[in-house]
Amino acid sequence: MSTSESTSQNMARGLARDAREPVAEDVPQPAFIRLQVELVVEVTDLEALTGTALEAVAAEYEDALPDPDDDGADQERRHAESLVRADAAEALASLIDPFDLVSAVPGIELAQASWSSEAVEHDAYDGEDDDADAYEYYDEDDEESGKE
Repeated sequence: MSTSESTSQNMARGLARDAREPVAEDVPQPAFIRLQVELVVEVTDLEALTGTALEAVAAEYEDALPDPDDDGADQERRHAESLVRADAAEALASLIDPFDLVSAVPGIELAQASWSSEAVEHDAYDGEDDDADAYEYYDEDDEESGKE
C-alpha cells in the first residue's frame, strides 16, 4: 500500500467518524483557536452595496439613544456615511460582522475579532496567486515520473 493510499484511507476514516463520538479526554484541546479567512469579492453593483451600507449606518445610529447636548454621535454618523460613500471597501467592511460568522456554531463564543478591507487587483486566471501551492493537489503520477 502506498503512502498516499494509507493517508487517503486514514483521512476517509477520520471524516467518516461518528460526529456524536466524544472527543478523547486524554488529548489536550486548545482553549482558543485563531480562525483566518481571506475572501476576495467582486463588486457587481456598487450602488446596491453603498445603499445597503448607508442604511446599516443609519440604523446603527438610529438605535443609539440621542443625547441632545452631544453633537459627537451625529458627527460620527456623518463621518461613517462619508467613508461608505467614498470607498466600496469601507462600505463592505461596515456590513461585515464577525459575530454573525460564528454565532450559529455550537460550543464556541467569539473572544476577539478584527477585520479590514481593501481594494485589490484580482485576475483569477493569472496563475500568480501567492498561495498557489495551497491549491495544488498531490498526484502520484508526478512523483513516479520525478516531478513534484
